[in-house]
Amino acid sequence: MSAGPNRAEYLDDAHRHQVAAERARPLWLAEWPTWLLIAVIHGGWLLTLAGWQSLGAPLGTVLMIWWCAWYLSLQHELIHGHPTRWPAVNRLFGLAPLAVWYPYRLYRDSHLQHHVDAHLTLPALDTESYYVAPAEWASMSAPLRRLYWFNKTFAGRLLIGPAISIATMLAEAVRQPLRGDWRYVPMWLGHTAMLAALLWWIDRSFGVTPVYYLLAIAYPAQSLSMIRSYYEHRPAAQHKQRIVLNEAGPVLRLLFLNNNLHLVHHDLPSLPWYLLPRVYRARRAAYQARSGGFHVRGYAGLMRRYGLRPVDAPVHPGVPT
Repeated sequence: MSAGPNRAEYLDDAHRHQVAAERARPLWLAEWPTWLLIAVIHGGWLLTLAGWQSLGAPLGTVLMIWWCAWYLSLQHELIHGHPTRWPAVNRLFGLAPLAVWYPYRLYRDSHLQHHVDAHLTLPALDTESYYVAPAEWASMSAPLRRLYWFNKTFAGRLLIGPAISIATMLAEAVRQPLRGDWRYVPMWLGHTAMLAALLWWIDRSFGVTPVYYLLAIAYPAQSLSMIRSYYEHRPAAQHKQRIVLNEAGPVLRLLFLNNNLHLVHHDLPSLPWYLLPRVYRARRAAYQARSGGFHVRGYAGLMRRYGLRPVDAPVHPGVPT
């Protein structure tokens, strides 16, 4: 799956003209909002650490959680071909393990595989699916099933969602060499070395211990980023109806770089983040029709309704037993 195509085959003529007009604007050519974003995120992360003693741990921690979660959104933007046309250059701005858990290459490969829309939500095919197949469910212990049910609540996704995701990723990293697949071993060695050096430097220079950075900053940042992916996809016969349109408030729109308008992003994966709302507003009714009514008015409603209640079942209803 390439980050370059704009899926024009999915659009009607009016929508194609709208996208062409957006591309003709100077922002599309210059990408200065993304360059500014890179400077703000990296600069804010570093300045917060530099002022850690003055800010105090509570405020410093909150700011660091924001920067790390925002960095995850920036990595997503880099993967899709921004701010330059050269992937190797873009990679430089997302390679550092500021958010700790996921090596950039692993995130890139798995996320681009996720963009095969016909495979969305299918456990064996969608790399970002939160559903399990009936056969896997049948083999689970009762405590593990309860864990997966809890992960389907809003609170559960924040509390244990990162742990499930990280554990699944690390388990696969161990299994791959055992199966004779050594492709990602150099990547993991490089990521581990960079992370160790980063944590040592942060501890030595700013007094933020590795354990504190991992548990009080990086894990909550992952939880914050998972707000976006909560009920981002659902099982449906038509694959475009599996992708949400979430009209979030301004703070979370900025944090997620408008990826809450997820159907627009899946239609046009190389459209830069700052143009997604404009395209959506121009075709709002058409997009809502294409989503099959999979439309949410912000994340607060999801939190109120599904705080402790599962949004749906962990078992995918469309996978044969």
